[in-house]
Amino acid sequence: MNFYDGQGFAVRRDANVGKVQELDGATICVAQGTTHELNLGDIFRARNIRFQPVIFERIDTMYEAFFAGRCDAMTQDASALAGALTVARDPAAYQVLEETISKEPLGPFTRNGDEQWSNIILWVHYALVEAEELGVTSANAEEQARGQNPTVQRLLGTSGEFGARLGLDNRWSFNAIKAVGNYGEVFERNVGQASPLKLRRGLNGLWTQGGLMYAIPFR
Repeated sequence: MNFYDGQGFAVRRDANVGKVQELDGATICVAQGTTHELNLGDIFRARNIRFQPVIFERIDTMYEAFFAGRCDAMTQDASALAGALTVARDPAAYQVLEETISKEPLGPFTRNGDEQWSNIILWVHYALVEAEELGVTSANAEEQARGQNPTVQRLLGTSGEFGARLGLDNRWSFNAIKAVGNYGEVFERNVGQASPLKLRRGLNGLWTQGGLMYAIPFR
């Protein structure tokens, strides 16, 4: 998993809704045949929250209906909702509630049976997470590679032969970090505070900071 998400809710800011429980009696836009539709029914019934679903076959139609005021709230993965709000006529008029009602872990997928490529994808992710924990960035990777920290040396390929185990040269992780930065840099640039989505790290923070991002040691 390289991104931990959850099913969330978008609402108008002037609705003064801060928690899911405060959606009691609301009309909620949801896409037909999705886990979002099933989760909505299960969780709201379990919490005794009354709601009226407004179901759509297409996501784009659901967005249009929500922004037109047909629903009090709209539900989908929180990251997808954040993306949808960026194209609203007045994005500042809406917000995604911080509370989520499900676990929606996301990750890359590769062709079945291609073990070498799958391992490369897995270890590139670990490398970016490890780099953030060690303070290695796209800007300082070259300097860090010349340093004396043995863990950083193994990560950046200046010691050991880890790359050979993946069928790569020893600069594989150095090249990845140099190109896109560590996990934190990638997150902030694409979905975090430096992006239009403005997502908080939350569960996607490092394990040392209360998140779930944890790299296997480079040994």
